[in-house]
Amino acid sequence: MPFYRLVCLAAFLLYSKLTAAEPTGTANWAAVNEESLSHFSALVRLDTSDPPGGERLAVEYLKSVLDAAGIENKVFATNPNRPNLVARLRGNGSKRPLLIMGHTDTVNVDPKKWKHPPFSAAREDGYIYGRGTVDDKDNVTACLMTMLLLKRNQVALDRDVIFLAEAGEEGSTQFGIQFMVKEHWAEIDAEFCLAEGASVVRTGGQVQYGAVQTTEKIPQRIRLIARGVAGHGSVPLRSNAVVHLARAIVSIAEWQTPMRLNETTRTFFERLATISNEEDAARYRLILKGDEAGTAQEHLAVHEPRYYSTLHTSISPNIIGGGYRVNVIPSETEATLDVRALPDEEMPRFLEQMRQLINDPAITVEVAPGHTRPGAPPSSLHTDAFEVIEAMIKRHYGVITLPIMSTGATDMAYLRARGIQCFGIGPMIDSEDGHKGYGAHSDQERILEEAIYKFVHFNYDVVIALAGKP
Repeated sequence: MPFYRLVCLAAFLLYSKLTAAEPTGTANWAAVNEESLSHFSALVRLDTSDPPGGERLAVEYLKSVLDAAGIENKVFATNPNRPNLVARLRGNGSKRPLLIMGHTDTVNVDPKKWKHPPFSAAREDGYIYGRGTVDDKDNVTACLMTMLLLKRNQVALDRDVIFLAEAGEEGSTQFGIQFMVKEHWAEIDAEFCLAEGASVVRTGGQVQYGAVQTTEKIPQRIRLIARGVAGHGSVPLRSNAVVHLARAIVSIAEWQTPMRLNETTRTFFERLATISNEEDAARYRLILKGDEAGTAQEHLAVHEPRYYSTLHTSISPNIIGGGYRVNVIPSETEATLDVRALPDEEMPRFLEQMRQLINDPAITVEVAPGHTRPGAPPSSLHTDAFEVIEAMIKRHYGVITLPIMSTGATDMAYLRARGIQCFGIGPMIDSEDGHKGYGAHSDQERILEEAIYKFVHFNYDVVIALAGKP
């Protein structure tokens, strides 16, 4: 019997055991934790690396669990090995649906760099190791457990609760969110969406704040192409394309694009100042006042580059190519820039500013295909969803909530573009883990076991508060 079928059978048996032991309308959290760990470990042990993408394994597992619980679900796929699953618990229709979402694919691994095998879900010293533990099988598990608990506890709902386990988030959105939005919108249309994109931050063992992603920067791939006259390397030419490209890259790298705040980033720095030491708080308040001299921005650029990036449309030259022999001056070279635009950036105008800054007729500036998301206004902080999440962060973690703008991209961009108010949430993480190489997309990946249990409970309470009948 294939491994994933054994896992599905084990999940069914565990579900049956826990359902029989749990009284209707209550949550035995010790049993819920055991069940959560079982599902989380099973999902992490499935290799759904993208590429090539094998989300079918995870969807078959999820479907077996949902079927055993009697929860309505459907599978949608443009590629049979890369399906999406949509499960639904129906409410009375007095409010529009709530969508909860997680992606089943993960980035690739280099097994030689892992302390434990990357698909082992090994447990050690309070951590669970494995690819996908923080990106994004934690959210998938929390969504699954929320659906099971709502069904098991017979929670009356004012809204439909929809669970989307999507494929292809890690660079193959044509199989996942793009396909679902374009071909099966009615299956996922909702007023609010909860998905990945943030976390509850712990430093030195102490929880600092809960982050909620309410907007994100829009990725754009820009190409600089330098053209000149080819020639022998022994006769340097003023038209050397390599030299022209180098000058253009330096100009772009030194360009401090205009600082702009939106509702999310303004509130972020306002609230961050209240929990920071006085020196840092003074810088954040200076940012809020405009920082005309640029001193606070420069400090962030050196010491807190992620914060700096939330203030500007950023440009990072990441790929350079050109030349094929040491004694030949190439006639063409190029550089690819990773541009992360603020949500309100007008890209045609921005590109024209870039051309004027470079000011070199030998350089062509053009948009390269791929690597983007649709733009949309930030989700509002003045919604039932944000207020509920904020209250639940206080209840479960005892800390302040900071709305954040992701510098990276999530699939919520496609939903915001269609009018859904989306909020990125996540479990508790140790801020030190990123520097140690244990974060999302790192050579290794791990999560606090305690964080999975707390996140499942948090997620369930958020959904009940938003969708449950009072």
